[in-house]
Amino acid sequence: MTTEFISIGDTVVDEFIELQDARVHCKIDDEECEISMRWGDKIPFKSAVMVAGVGNAANAAVSAARLGLKTAFVTNTGKDAYGKEILNVFKKEKIDTKFVKLHAGIPTNHHYVLSFESERTILVKHEHYPYALPKLPKPKTIYLSSLGEGTEEYHDQVAAYAEAHPEVFFAFQPGTFQMKLGIEKLARIYKRADFVVVNKEEAERILGLSGPQDIKELLEKMRALGPKIALITDGRNGAYAYDGTKTFFVPMYPDVRAPKERTGAGDAFASTVAAALTLGKTLQEALLWGPVNSMSVVQDIGAQRGLLPRKALEEYLAKAPTEYAIKEI
Repeated sequence: MTTEFISIGDTVVDEFIELQDARVHCKIDDEECEISMRWGDKIPFKSAVMVAGVGNAANAAVSAARLGLKTAFVTNTGKDAYGKEILNVFKKEKIDTKFVKLHAGIPTNHHYVLSFESERTILVKHEHYPYALPKLPKPKTIYLSSLGEGTEEYHDQVAAYAEAHPEVFFAFQPGTFQMKLGIEKLARIYKRADFVVVNKEEAERILGLSGPQDIKELLEKMRALGPKIALITDGRNGAYAYDGTKTFFVPMYPDVRAPKERTGAGDAFASTVAAALTLGKTLQEALLWGPVNSMSVVQDIGAQRGLLPRKALEEYLAKAPTEYAIKEI
């Protein structure tokens, strides 16, 4: 089997806790909000659901596999019950697991997702694994995403592989700790990338900007870091892409019903666009694919259950309203 899409990054077990007794506080004219609960009390919750084998890179692997790409996943996890469950998840998705390394004595990453009013706050902790890039085949696409702290050398290994294989499409979706590493430490990654995707707030954080920012300027500054395509999502306001010549806008795909939980919407968009490009779609076509999977994934708990196979995604595109279209801005 010729591998077409290789995703690289950490994987986790997510425990979704749906809150019922909480409050959200937002400052006037400030998009940053805080969630609060009573201190020193017993707080009731609606439900708790555990989902194994998730995380930015894992979600991308599942997304690509369901869209028909022969996919492999490079990751590290604990040699424990959670790690074995993660391995089973990938095998069920027909993802090649020969690059999944299980470590004895190191626990599997375990995150807690506090869900409230269709939004979520995630408590994260990445374990320290002995990262080493295995010998990889030459796929069409390498997709790098979230890794934990202490992985600078590992990022250099990925960069070296991507530099040695310029014909491989290299997509980068920075995770929390990668953004903390800063531009300088990841300069080789940004410079080699064919495609970098972040949300608007992440772009501002990466670039060290504060206050309201013009989306076209953000795109230009992100692309100036090196990638051939800069893509920025802006929640319900849609997404934007800049290829150095043209700037495109794609709106949200209309919700078929009220969203249940928004975890994974960004991952679905980013990975679906990358998968569509791997399948030979143009940038404009790929941008139309992304929001469809984002719309679908928020209809269920977790970042993977709602990910669509290619046929279902194309059916949504075929019945899309006329206003769902790419605009050049």
